Amino acid sequence: MPFSFDASAMPGAKAVTAAVVDASVAVKWVVDEPSSDAAAVLLGRPIVWLAPRLMLVEAAAALRRKVAGGELRAEAAATALTTLVDAVRQGTIRLADDEQIVSTALLLAVGLEHKVPDCLYLALAEREGCALSTADARLARVARSRDVPVLGVGAASDPS
Repeated sequence: MPFSFDASAMPGAKAVTAAVVDASVAVKWVVDEPSSDAAAVLLGRPIVWLAPRLMLVEAAAALRRKVAGGELRAEAAATALTTLVDAVRQGTIRLADDEQIVSTALLLAVGLEHKVPDCLYLALAEREGCALSTADARLARVARSRDVPVLGVGAASDPS
């Protein structure tokens, strides 16, 4: 599905000044894959990017899967991860302390019957009162059901 940044496709998109980025979008920032261009558009916007610390671990796991699947060489995966770590060090992505939101994430996961790691991103977005950027259509639907604005990429850009 093509990426759209029009307000009708992403309610509240024009007003977004801060957003939680999940690993699915962060990996698109550092690896050329479907919807990487759409993710790059988001990165170019004047948005304060936040993430739970878990994002780096999930990004590393996604990069390992790409190496195992023959999509990426190990050296390229390591370089991509270093780029994300550098983005954290430079303040492009601000990491939250997971221990401050993990209890809320657990309660969300139980109540929504959804995965705890995804709910960590959702809990951070709710705590900060900001948007959530994801390429995960299911997480996007859950966030929208809780009135969290979604900056969706790829399949997650469709609000239905």
